[in-house]
Amino acid sequence: MLKEIQIVLCFFFVFLFAILYELSLQSGFVFSYTPITKGFLTQEDVMSQSRSIIFVETTDRLEPPPLVSCSVESAARIYHDRPVVFFMKGLNNSTWLDSNSTYKAFSLSSAMKNVFIFPLQMETLFQETPLVTWYHKVNATQEKHWVHISSDASRLALIWKYGGIYMDTDVISIRPIPVANFLASQASQISSNGIFGFPHHHWFIWDCMKDFVQNYNGHIWGNQGPFLMTRRLRALCNLTDFHNVEHQSCQNISFLHPQRFYPIPYPAWRQYYEVWDTNPDFNDSYALHLWNFMNKEHKTVVAGSNTLAENLYKTYCPTTYKDLIQGTEGSGNTQQNKIE
Repeated sequence: MLKEIQIVLCFFFVFLFAILYELSLQSGFVFSYTPITKGFLTQEDVMSQSRSIIFVETTDRLEPPPLVSCSVESAARIYHDRPVVFFMKGLNNSTWLDSNSTYKAFSLSSAMKNVFIFPLQMETLFQETPLVTWYHKVNATQEKHWVHISSDASRLALIWKYGGIYMDTDVISIRPIPVANFLASQASQISSNGIFGFPHHHWFIWDCMKDFVQNYNGHIWGNQGPFLMTRRLRALCNLTDFHNVEHQSCQNISFLHPQRFYPIPYPAWRQYYEVWDTNPDFNDSYALHLWNFMNKEHKTVVAGSNTLAENLYKTYCPTTYKDLIQGTEGSGNTQQNKIE
């Protein structure tokens, strides 16, 4: 009898904490000094409403670089009424890192009351999707682009199972995205997979996972990512060049203009780390992709440099800027995200 009472009480408190969490999101405050409810919520609790902003880390590192922290913080601020969920492969069920963590960036992210950090468990994630057979066959040690390929697969499975918006960890959010079902164009008639949004169990994501397996080629970078999204979209729609900044629509999917996320195209990525005479206002953009995969020179944000990236940090992720840029000035801790 006592055991039954304990089980009932356990479910009651989980339910109560979930309600308190939903109410707390309405307050508009990003940082919480007493995030007592977070430890009681599972990822299913947090992501049950198909409204999450999702990030993925497929390396084993546990200390997010400043750019990753900025991406998460900016999303938490812009989408303060939605859960921001960061899946990290380096975590496991026995790893507990919170706002008191010795990892400074991790501590910062954990202090944001609508940010949740969970282990990325691919074996479990890919169950009941077309990706599970591929995952059991592929030899990760022989894959040249495994970090990227596993990320491409994980983001599809997460959006399929939970819905919401996926973002790369080098995307700085600057205003809410007003559409639900969307892909982001990085150039005319070419889709990216660095940011996209769909409700859970959307047929387009299922088709993408099937294509992922059927046309798998790990030797070609992007074949499972932007090239996959582009070929699936082209199979459905008659894509044309954009006019103004209006999106294209096909099969109830919005294909958004490159200005929405890629106002600075990838050949010009260094412009983010340059000083501008007048900083652009990005009035036509919802978020900015900083093309960190292109950053082989490991350019970083430096306090006082007055680069475009520094000013973006100051505006959209001020806590990251204060703690990880100004706070580490002169310490040599300027590693940027080298993955996305």
